[in-house]
Amino acid sequence: MGGISIWQLLIIAVIVVLLFGTKKLRGIGGDLGSAVKGFKKAMSDEDTAAKDAKDAKDADFDQKNLSEKQSAEQSSTEKQKDKEQV
Repeated sequence: MGGISIWQLLIIAVIVVLLFGTKKLRGIGGDLGSAVKGFKKAMSDEDTAAKDAKDAKDADFDQKNLSEKQSAEQSSTEKQKDKEQV
């Protein structure tokens, strides 16, 4: 009772084609398709960029630890030299 039958959908489709024309509907469909394709591409680019940023952040973090370790080792060797001199 409240649903739309197949015949009602066909009548609506015919009215839409008569109002807008096939060329305009084809253009709208092409624009919509390219918009969806662009959106999917942007989402996949964002995912790969986030993954690359995460990997780069980990690499920078490791590099930072190495540089901190080296500076800590240098300061500890300098302290030992100072103690030896005293």
